[in-house]
Amino acid sequence: MVVVNLFEVKNVSFSYDGEEIFSDISFSIDRGDVLCILGPNGTGKTTLIKCLNGLHDIDSGEILINGKNIKKLSFREISKHIGYIPQSHVPSFPFKVLDVVIMGRAPYLNLGESPKQKDKEIALNALKTLGIEHLKDKEYTNLSGGERQLVFLARVLCQQPDILILDEPTSHLDFGNQIKLLEIIDNLASSGLSIIMSSHFPDHAFLSSTKVAILKNRQFIDFGTPDDVVTEENLKKAYSIDVRLIELDDKRKVCVPLKTNLKLDL
Repeated sequence: MVVVNLFEVKNVSFSYDGEEIFSDISFSIDRGDVLCILGPNGTGKTTLIKCLNGLHDIDSGEILINGKNIKKLSFREISKHIGYIPQSHVPSFPFKVLDVVIMGRAPYLNLGESPKQKDKEIALNALKTLGIEHLKDKEYTNLSGGERQLVFLARVLCQQPDILILDEPTSHLDFGNQIKLLEIIDNLASSGLSIIMSSHFPDHAFLSSTKVAILKNRQFIDFGTPDDVVTEENLKKAYSIDVRLIELDDKRKVCVPLKTNLKLDL
């Protein structure tokens, strides 16, 4: 019997204006997996994320959803399988929160068709799942950055995807809201949703990930479990600084970067 992964990337390469951004990227995830993609600025994490959801056309290789090549799927079909949250989102119109979330039902509606009661119920359930149902009648533009991030996540959950792709989801959140969002990601994965996220913070891999990849010099320098991949040696390769891993009382590891003692001529 042939085993088909939920999401599989085979030997994918991408270039922009003649410059190779990454090459020979391969990995797979299944239901409940959380893949955290680490790497320094400018390595192509965001570009890779956009290739994974079909926003960029890859040069070579294959991206498969349930064994189907993403190139053969329409954007509407992709949206039924993949939910995507970009690194930043600037609201332009004061829609009510519930209306913003219901927009996630677009892949299931025909052109000009209005959302039905079932769509509204799915939207309300998404808000309940994230604990923000009390925001449903507020204007989206008047929310805090953390609240907007959760509303956008509810909108994506409203698509009822199999896979959730997040581009640095905690980058604009304060310390407390970062942890809360990672706990939400952990709970969503426990319910069967598969998640791919990029991050600047190696600690996040220990908090909510089952798999980790480190992108550097156009390739994955390692891929596997957090304990196997997030090592002092790999972090030094990726970020060019010394790092110490410290184990807390609850057995969770944290990453502590060491000073470089770099002297600047001012």
